[in-house]
Amino acid sequence: MTLQDTVRYFIEETKILPCLSVTCGGAGLCVQARGGVINEQGTPVSDRTLFDLASLTKLFTGLLTMRLWEEGKLDLTCPVTDYAPQYRYLSDIPVEKVLGFEIGLTTPERIDTQKTPEAAKQQLWAVQPGEIRGRAYSDIHAMVIRDVIEGAAQSEYGAELTRCILRPLEMAETFLHVPEERRADCISCRGEHRIEQGKHILRTDAQPGIPHDPKAAKLYPEIMGHAGLFSTQGDMVKFAQGVLREQVISKKAIRVMARNRTGFRRADGTYQQYLGALCYVKHPVQYFSEIPAYESDEAIGLAGFTGQHMSIDIGTGVFTLFLGNRVMNRLTVLVPEVGKSLTDYGLQADGRGSIVWDDGTRVVSSVNYVHQKDAHFHQAVADTLGLPAWRRAGTAWS
Repeated sequence: MTLQDTVRYFIEETKILPCLSVTCGGAGLCVQARGGVINEQGTPVSDRTLFDLASLTKLFTGLLTMRLWEEGKLDLTCPVTDYAPQYRYLSDIPVEKVLGFEIGLTTPERIDTQKTPEAAKQQLWAVQPGEIRGRAYSDIHAMVIRDVIEGAAQSEYGAELTRCILRPLEMAETFLHVPEERRADCISCRGEHRIEQGKHILRTDAQPGIPHDPKAAKLYPEIMGHAGLFSTQGDMVKFAQGVLREQVISKKAIRVMARNRTGFRRADGTYQQYLGALCYVKHPVQYFSEIPAYESDEAIGLAGFTGQHMSIDIGTGVFTLFLGNRVMNRLTVLVPEVGKSLTDYGLQADGRGSIVWDDGTRVVSSVNYVHQKDAHFHQAVADTLGLPAWRRAGTAWS
């Protein structure tokens, strides 16, 4: 299987994504493929295409945090309020607990439903710690860490991002704020369809160059560290290779990021997510793992809602990059009503297929597309680079 087969599967065979750019390689190797269109006008994806990185932004935030730790500007054991006193309820919570998703964080009200950015900020600053209920992963942790970074560095998040990552790696096409003349290069996120407990939701307000994430959009133009960056395929390759070459932080610091802080098997046989420092880490069950089978437990990775995935492994020296668009004119979320499954709505059990919307149009599904990556992306990477499974089947760890 080749990377072009990956593009063909997602773009042509299943139509899960309208466009896709995929890359794999190492510090000195890069193999790429791409295809599809980025907007309703049919503009082909190209090396100028700007992808909404969504939660891949958290990788940048996590790396910045570790950079400040290595520079001696940030003590991970100190309370959050030593660096960000506006978080009055986090005065007893060490930075490392927030960085590693080791506590639950809850705001009084939803950030994205506030009427103004100022009101949204007040909700964020009123966040309270508690037990983890359900998934450990959340955007709030990265948003808090973003303010910790600014306090520790005595500098704005964007300035630190430029100093530590964008300038040294020559990432000239990675933007906190997309210039007006580059808006036409952005993927379109218009026409997102959702079905939640029987309620049909159509989002038509997404604008090119504005983050798709509702919290990031509410607080824009301020970038909050959990989402909001835009970048090209070429720049993200520079990013991955720069991390592998230790141009951002040392391997020691990456190993700190890659340490499992949350994951375990529950008594009922289910698992809590395996998370590191603002990233996913290796999971013992591949179906649930954002880290591919051929990468080691020194890998860090993330997925972005808009159709993105990245993993970087200092153990094997391999990186993977999946930049797509699962939002434009797609069904992105389907939360079935009680007693129903995806098949009751006309989809296949794995989320593939299409549904007929209220207005009679047929909408292609990208629901649960992440579980297609192992067979149709990571297998292509393994074949392209000649990579065996890092750990044999049956030798999982807890």
